[in-house]
Amino acid sequence: MSAAVETPIPVPAVRDAGGVRELVALAWPVILTNLSSTLMMVADAAMVGRLGAAALGAVGYAGIWYWTALSGFTGASNGVQTFVAQADGAGEPRRCGAWAWQGWYAIVPLATLGLVAFAAGFAPLLALLAPDAALRPLAADYVHARALGAPALMTAMVLAAFLRGVGDTRTPLYAMIAANAVNLVLNYGLIFGHLGLPAWGVYGSGFATSAAEWLYAGCLLIAFRRAAVARRYATRAAAPDAAAMRRLARTSAPIAGQWWLDMLAFAAFTTVVARMGTSEMAATQAMISLMHLSLMVIVGVQVAVATLVGRYIGAGDLTAAARSRDSALRLGLTLSVVAAALYLIAPDACLRLFTSDAEVLRLGAPLLLVGAAFQISDALGVLNGGALRGAGDTRWPFAVQTLLAWGLFLPAAWLFGTALGGGLTGAWVGAVVYVVALGFALHWRFSSGAWRRIRI
Repeated sequence: MSAAVETPIPVPAVRDAGGVRELVALAWPVILTNLSSTLMMVADAAMVGRLGAAALGAVGYAGIWYWTALSGFTGASNGVQTFVAQADGAGEPRRCGAWAWQGWYAIVPLATLGLVAFAAGFAPLLALLAPDAALRPLAADYVHARALGAPALMTAMVLAAFLRGVGDTRTPLYAMIAANAVNLVLNYGLIFGHLGLPAWGVYGSGFATSAAEWLYAGCLLIAFRRAAVARRYATRAAAPDAAAMRRLARTSAPIAGQWWLDMLAFAAFTTVVARMGTSEMAATQAMISLMHLSLMVIVGVQVAVATLVGRYIGAGDLTAAARSRDSALRLGLTLSVVAAALYLIAPDACLRLFTSDAEVLRLGAPLLLVGAAFQISDALGVLNGGALRGAGDTRWPFAVQTLLAWGLFLPAAWLFGTALGGGLTGAWVGAVVYVVALGFALHWRFSSGAWRRIRI
């Protein structure tokens, strides 16, 4: 059902529109939300790591493949934020709720079916991919448990995109804190058999995360249906609108494809690592968990800049939209340099958060040197990608990221890791080559101004 036509509400002028101060006001709750979400993953890894290298490697490998299956749907949900932010910026807030409903209809049922089918077929897929044999049964257990939370997670993604699109970045933070508390308690109980709960090991870790995702979605749904929100943004139930869903798909589908193909390339990369051995995969998982902590700070800035760029484009202020991107780069790159410095100063202390296995520590230390370079280069691509998404410029990034992921990332990882004998560290050097190229490509795209001509 299309939103009713109404007189646009003037968007109030903002002092230093697009400046760092405005960006931080939107970004800090998202940063804390993302850190809270990542801490949930880190808690999983840290607790599961006490079960041994095989359990840690299995959760890392299974988690990457699960997020690969999920990533296209997650990327598509970000399109909701673009439409909501531009409608709100144009002074038409009552169009915002309808976009959330159309996003739910277009994404959640399909995502649920897709993820359940993926979980059902994951064990045969593992036989085909042939990671280290010790990882396979544990990885299958983890994915089966995570699939229980699929409908809730995708609902939460759509609702969080709506809330961030209208500038409410605090509600997802509070909901995530509550979900993390539940996850932590259930992890402690279900992994080790404490608190009168069964000792399910790796499966218990996945089950705890799924339960937390249901709580997270419930909290966001309550916020979405609040009377004040419903009055301003018309969030009462709307019927499916095929025309609106097609319009949403034109912008969201390239984001979905970009995220899915990029994650698929990364999953293929980790399959190569998993075939190297259990310790290699465990070291990779420890590094990924660390990088997620710092990357989620950058993703918080990315979400904020996507909202601001969309809002200012909706308001017709392209100068403020461009300034928002520049502010995001100043803030985000500074933060990424600080994170990278921690990897260089205390690599052993960072790795010991996840494991005390001597072989994993030996393999992981040089990885963090590479991870420092990866962190800074990846931030450049993430921030520019967020600004382009806020502008609705999604097709060009999709094409370029797909080309680089499959034409550069995997060949470079093979070249440095296998052909030149660099092993695990060499494979990650190939990953750095990829994120450097992608970061500069997306930076050039936004700087070219092509986004100014995009209409969604």
